[in-house]
Amino acid sequence: MEAIENFVGAVNGLVWGPPMLVMILGVGLFLSLGLKLMPVLKLGAGFRLMWKGRSGAESDGEIPPFQALMTALSATVGTGNIAGVATAVFLGGPGALFWMWLTALVGMATKYSEAVLAVRFREVDERGAHVGGPMYYIRNGLGSKWAWLGVLFAIFAAIAGFGIGNTVQANSVADVLNANFGLPHWMTGVILMVLVGMVLIGGIKRIGHVASSLVPLMAISYVFIGLIALAVNADQIPAALAMVFKHAFSPIAAEGGFAGAAVWAAIRFGVARGIFSNEAGLGSAPIAHAAAQTKNPVTQGMVAMLGTFIDTIIVCSITGLVIITSGAWNSGETGAALTSLAFENGLPGFGNYVVAIALAIFAFTTILGWSFYGERCVEFLFGVKAIVPYRVLWILAIPVGATINLGFIWLLADTLNAMMALPNLIALLFLSPVVFKLTREHFDKEKALGINN
Repeated sequence: MEAIENFVGAVNGLVWGPPMLVMILGVGLFLSLGLKLMPVLKLGAGFRLMWKGRSGAESDGEIPPFQALMTALSATVGTGNIAGVATAVFLGGPGALFWMWLTALVGMATKYSEAVLAVRFREVDERGAHVGGPMYYIRNGLGSKWAWLGVLFAIFAAIAGFGIGNTVQANSVADVLNANFGLPHWMTGVILMVLVGMVLIGGIKRIGHVASSLVPLMAISYVFIGLIALAVNADQIPAALAMVFKHAFSPIAAEGGFAGAAVWAAIRFGVARGIFSNEAGLGSAPIAHAAAQTKNPVTQGMVAMLGTFIDTIIVCSITGLVIITSGAWNSGETGAALTSLAFENGLPGFGNYVVAIALAIFAFTTILGWSFYGERCVEFLFGVKAIVPYRVLWILAIPVGATINLGFIWLLADTLNAMMALPNLIALLFLSPVVFKLTREHFDKEKALGINN
């Protein structure tokens, strides 16, 4: 077993090493330039489309565009926003937050392109449901000779989901509820299992309804409480921002419980944890966007790119700035414990409970979102007959994850998570002309009709 762990650890170091981080940022930058920075320049138009997309007026697809975005966000807004940001700051210093922002800005173009291709190359399965994602746009966009690459993506994603999107999330919830409320791990596992099972019975439409209710509520509440914590330490915000920009490009010495970090550490952990949080480039979110009720790939892409902006530029920034302004970043704590300490410093008496509840809800919705991703992947591999068995396994894995040590599972899932990105990034590069063409035609048509977004 030790040999296997060492092997997986070595592979993990490789797939999350400099080449992968450069590739993810490089593809995002290439797409941003190819789109002439449209995702950033059209951010306002994206929010307007999101608001209009609350009801699905068009017949194609299963859920309204807004619900597709919320389903994707349900999987991305999770432990990465609380524990991931804290880990990045702990290992890379305040400068890591700058590199998370940069990852998100280029990641908006990546997420946009993923959704455009997902809608453009989606299929209708034997149940009449619209299915799509990297495995479909690889097969249908690149041709049958590349189908093996789509198969690899589906295998990696279906297995990784049990770790990153299921057992790891359940374990995080169980830990935080036990620490703050004394709830036994097994009880948390059973409760989560029942709640998730009740939602999954209804398929993507039920997931979409739950996500569209829970995600906005939890995100807005967390941001609101975070802003209050920042207001308490408002005098520290200018200094915190100065540290973020300064140490993005210069080393930071050891201080308090902080061990010090080189610039490379800020870049590495900022980029890696940014991607872990917003999933831009991993290829997961387009699986949800393929189910949107829309006939226009570009408009759904503009809605999809908001997921990266909301997840990282808004939610992760709140976490990072609360940690830095509170002074907790050099306390020696890391992960969710660091975020909890930071909120408790700003909001004594209940800050830690805010983090505990937020983490529990974030993780619950992540389990829902990733269950859908896994279902679509096993359907691609084995057909619709595999969906129900996969759901049963998914639900049964929750209490297991809540009660066991997940050191190796986390490592394996994190490795497979990165390996998902490889087939997806290759497809994005080869299919970028399709994305650029569809985008250009869409905006040329809007210009001809005198539509100004």
